[in-house]
Amino acid sequence: MEVLLAAAYLHDIARGDQDNSSGAVCHAEKGARLATSIVEKLPLTPEQKENILHCIRSHRFRGNHEPRTSEARVLFDADKLDAIGAVGVARAYLFAGEVGARLHSESADIETTRTYSVDDTGYREFKVKLCKIKDRILTSEGQKLAADRHSIMEEFFSRLLEEYEGKR
Repeated sequence: MEVLLAAAYLHDIARGDQDNSSGAVCHAEKGARLATSIVEKLPLTPEQKENILHCIRSHRFRGNHEPRTSEARVLFDADKLDAIGAVGVARAYLFAGEVGARLHSESADIETTRTYSVDDTGYREFKVKLCKIKDRILTSEGQKLAADRHSIMEEFFSRLLEEYEGKR
């Protein structure tokens, strides 16, 4: 639990660097580097300290590091569960607003739209990332929670498109 708590507190320590660089910096990798000096001072074993850094390094959906420990898998799932469902939809639109995106860009090609652009809408985030999360969840409890949250997103975006297109 000590490993998981420390990793949870520190996992997004470099999130601002990623956002300020428009995604050029990987916040998970930089976060592990930044957290090293903090983790070194904790009264834990060397293995626990390395596990905390591994958890931070491997928590990102688009990251290059596979969560290998049970703590890393739990943190990965918790981070993904926070990104989907009703809260995930709200966060997607909050982010879209922060980058100046439109409500919806029906003419934009979702697969080739640039992130951090006017066409980086909440719907695009759903189609490119959020709809895939339930299939990436690693723990059985996380999978149950993800299935419910996924259905909420599907219902929301289905209704959004119907209203946007004037069908409702």
